[in-house]
Amino acid sequence: MTAALPAGPSWPARRRSGWDRYRHSLWLLTTRDLRVRYSTSSLGYFWSILDPLVMAAIYWFVFTQVFDRSVGQDPYIVFLLSALLPWMWFNGAISDCTRAFLREAKLIRSTKIPRTIWVNRLVLSKGIEFTLSIPVIAAFAVWTGATLHWEAFWALLAIVLQAALLVGIGLVVAPLVVFFRDLERAVKLALRFLFYASPIIYSLRDLPEGVHFWAAFNPLAGIFSLYRGAFFPSELDWYAVAISAVLCLAILGLGLVVFSRVERAVLKEI
Repeated sequence: MTAALPAGPSWPARRRSGWDRYRHSLWLLTTRDLRVRYSTSSLGYFWSILDPLVMAAIYWFVFTQVFDRSVGQDPYIVFLLSALLPWMWFNGAISDCTRAFLREAKLIRSTKIPRTIWVNRLVLSKGIEFTLSIPVIAAFAVWTGATLHWEAFWALLAIVLQAALLVGIGLVVAPLVVFFRDLERAVKLALRFLFYASPIIYSLRDLPEGVHFWAAFNPLAGIFSLYRGAFFPSELDWYAVAISAVLCLAILGLGLVVFSRVERAVLKEI
């Protein structure tokens, strides 16, 4: 009688093994990015928080010392930072995604790991920088006497939604820039516009009712309201949060579809 051949690993086992390899590769690439970014800098980590600190200081001075501020809440520096720090994550990740495939073209062609990892590692590395900047807002909260409320729990939801949004946009932008190089500059202009179109230096509550309705369709509006809820519970806008959740999931789905359809063409182009 012929001995039965041993069965190969089951589909769930292969899938779990593939996921473990993907996760390991993602972490290696992310830590490599962070090491390279800070290896030649004497200040290292502090550069990741210096930019938002300078921007926050400028807006704080303009709206509290120069003009009679009619937007936001007190303490205004905490109000600013609670949206400005997440914005730096968003801005940095999207900006880097415009060069995701062009910068690592040789490595991308020579590896067989799923190419979505080249977008996900940028989102993760910028997300780590964001989490490392959280002590800054904590320090200002202590200094200004801001109260931390239980609504800080919703910041976890904000992080999940923002990560999904970034991955979705990145999976669209990163491959399309390979075919349309001018898209990189267009993205930079769009980010400048989006900064002022998002409730960062102001609140959704400061907008007229008609404008508020349409402003809530900016997915960052609901996300920022979740972050701000930690210190300003009245900033939680569940209407905007619900719209943001739907849009983030829709954009993530769109990104996956677009990326799957253009991936082979991208590999040929780079």
